[in-house]
Amino acid sequence: MLQSIHEDHVNISKLLRVLEQKLEAIRGERAVKYKLILDIITYLQEYADRYHHPKEDLIYDYYVKYRLVGEDLANKLKLQHSELHDITEELRDTVEVILLDAVVPLDQFADRLEAFVKAQWAHLNYEEEEVFPMLKKNLTEDDWRNLEQNWQHGNYEDPLFGHQVQAQYRSLSDRIEKSDSK
Repeated sequence: MLQSIHEDHVNISKLLRVLEQKLEAIRGERAVKYKLILDIITYLQEYADRYHHPKEDLIYDYYVKYRLVGEDLANKLKLQHSELHDITEELRDTVEVILLDAVVPLDQFADRLEAFVKAQWAHLNYEEEEVFPMLKKNLTEDDWRNLEQNWQHGNYEDPLFGHQVQAQYRSLSDRIEKSDSK
């Protein structure tokens, strides 16, 4: 389970790097494809809300329930997930408004995009550097078996990085492949 979450993080990192490139272009007053930015945000929001964060929450709730954990630590991951949901929703709304030809100051949009990317990186780094090592150290094979049995989503096919890329994400997949080949 932890390996699949780590693989998600690797994939999310690819998307964040594309957003960083778009942010650099916006700050340099170069044209960007806002539809591509929207596709990334939509993917991150839908995949995280439906699959990625529920899996992390299942593991983390189990850990908090069966191990002695301080209250601050117990709430931090859930709080981060909630905050990420909110800033993702806000950024998505902003991009949708831009795509409807509404006037949004570029510096304001760039600041929101930068805050979003920084929050995503901070969250990934927190999990990879602090949470995952703690889980690996403290959860037993029986714990992991129990978690696998309690996971209700089965083998969910990733709509972007899975074997079959969904139609709405094909152009984004092509963009990522081009980035990876450089």
